[in-house]
Amino acid sequence: MENFVFRNPTKIVFGKGQIAHLARELPADARILLTYGGGSIMANGVYAQTKAALGDRTVFELSGIEPNPRYETLMRGVALVKEHKLDYLLSVGGGSVLDGTKFIAAAVPFTEGDPWRILSENAEVKSALPIGAVLTLPATGSESNGAAVISRDDQKLAFINPLVYPVFSILDPETTFTLPPRQIANGVIDSFVHVMEQYMTYPAAAPLQDRFAESLLQTLIEIGPQLMAKPGDYDLHATFMWTATLALNGLIGAGVPQDWATHIIGHELTALHGTDHARTLAVVLPSLLDVQRVGKREKLLQWAERVWGVREGTPEERIDAAIARMRAFFESLGVPTRLSGHGIPDTVAAVVEQRLAARKVDAIGERGDITPAVVRRILAAAA
Repeated sequence: MENFVFRNPTKIVFGKGQIAHLARELPADARILLTYGGGSIMANGVYAQTKAALGDRTVFELSGIEPNPRYETLMRGVALVKEHKLDYLLSVGGGSVLDGTKFIAAAVPFTEGDPWRILSENAEVKSALPIGAVLTLPATGSESNGAAVISRDDQKLAFINPLVYPVFSILDPETTFTLPPRQIANGVIDSFVHVMEQYMTYPAAAPLQDRFAESLLQTLIEIGPQLMAKPGDYDLHATFMWTATLALNGLIGAGVPQDWATHIIGHELTALHGTDHARTLAVVLPSLLDVQRVGKREKLLQWAERVWGVREGTPEERIDAAIARMRAFFESLGVPTRLSGHGIPDTVAAVVEQRLAARKVDAIGERGDITPAVVRRILAAAA
């Protein structure tokens, strides 16, 4: 097991009716920027619950944060905070809203030029405004980590900083009852791939982390189809919400090598074609595992046996079978696992290779052996 430091400062407030207790998590004198996306929180009552819980606090609002939050939209939030001297951010929505809110939190006190430098140049974040969250879409794990992904023009970039962990996150599974099947499927796949990025590397003498990760994968495989078939089942939604949080709160990644190449490649597909983030992951991961099977061989065989129950055949046949079962799982949720299924031409492979090479993104994956040329092979195999 590798050396590590694990600290997760986010307070999780979980369960039905917890939005009503929002006021006790916020300072009485907080001056708040309330951030959210479209109209879903209006339709499902979450907005009304949130406003009622905030009482007579000073609240300004930034609405319209996109599924892939745009820099320009978020800078309007930065301007609101500065103009009205706001001192607390409250995100109400899914992971994209929270990612955008994290950027606002870091950008407000940033004094060293364009805040985009936080993403494009890894400029240091020295301070950030405090953030609270009301989560309505399990997927990204943003409710208890310090990561965010932001879009500008044709770029989609990430930053990670411990200063933007939410102070608290309210997770009420009932807020997810009205999610459309597409978003449920996306959330399940996004969570699944988050686990895989931290698990599917090479053995690191970390059996506990492996077992944690495998249990999360097995849970998602079990509940994914049930969530699609039985919308509104509280226990299913509660399990889904908590699994998505545990998939990316740092616990299963402590002391083990991590990959994240699937996400880096997927971000390029979203930036170029606007494809849902989770759907790009469903395309990239099966192909990446196939292309990278030599370096991942031991963990692929472990995954095949422990997660998919594949125990017969040659090692190569077992790996093939496990990848095929993962494809079938994603597709059972209504998500194609080929570029063509999303209307993306196979020429995208060469385009992504060129884009990554231009930015010198040339050594990704847990071994640093995925070059732009290898990315092109991965995408070509995903056509």
